[in-house]
Amino acid sequence: MDLSKTQSIDILKSCESFIKRTKSGKIKVKAQSSNGTVVNIVLLVLAALTVYGFLTFDYKDINISHAIKETIYNIKTIFLEPRASHFPITEALYQVVITMALAFLTTIIGAIIALVLGLFAAKNLSNERVSNVIKGFVAFIRAVPTVLWVLIFAVSAGLGSVAAVIGLTFHSVGYLIKAYSESFEEIDYGVIEALKASGANWWQIVFQAVLPSCATYLLAWTFMRFEINFTNAVAMGAAAGAGGIGFELFMAGNFYFDLREVGMITYLILAFALILENISTRIKIKYLR
Repeated sequence: MDLSKTQSIDILKSCESFIKRTKSGKIKVKAQSSNGTVVNIVLLVLAALTVYGFLTFDYKDINISHAIKETIYNIKTIFLEPRASHFPITEALYQVVITMALAFLTTIIGAIIALVLGLFAAKNLSNERVSNVIKGFVAFIRAVPTVLWVLIFAVSAGLGSVAAVIGLTFHSVGYLIKAYSESFEEIDYGVIEALKASGANWWQIVFQAVLPSCATYLLAWTFMRFEINFTNAVAMGAAAGAGGIGFELFMAGNFYFDLREVGMITYLILAFALILENISTRIKIKYLR
């Protein structure tokens, strides 16, 4: 139905009443809301506090301009002049392999434990009370940082690779139980009901419906945790004496004070992280389509 000219003019006039214009007559395209005003005020207050903090710091005898120049020089030395001084490149690669082995071991152990507990944590496969208890427990595990778990276990096992393996595995279990259980809960409940109606027991439901349906998601989550464990293993090598390239990084930065070696190790870790990211992307493209 075509609108008459009079009706069109009436509609335009009614719309005009909702349009906000600037003093110059231009239409305001940016909507103003109370939430946006509050956010802007908070940002201004934070910016003012930051400036005030820099102006009132107790800098002691530090010359700020000299400190900035030294910082820039150190960054330039680290990233533009990387060089190994205390070990050959083959030894560095060997240390990276040790770090990857630590990440791989903790991921595999964590994945096996999490797979079993994840089944009991999924509400469509388990009792609701059991599910809530497991999910509550793993939420507590995840709330504590990995390095803190390693230090807690170091009290009984001592600083070193043992405490790192236990701490990394412990946090991996908490992370993967949540990921696995949520994947299991995504399964269509009608499939589970159909298998139950046909007489299938719990294990048959798990092995014939749940695991085959979630295999790709389990693989993706496990590899993602492996990437996280690799970076954590580097940190544990420095913080907990777990060995690997992280320990060499700690020695270069805090014992030898060799910035060039720090740069070389940083580039090496970055290269392996990019390789892992590339593999992870390929797996997701291949199996998650």
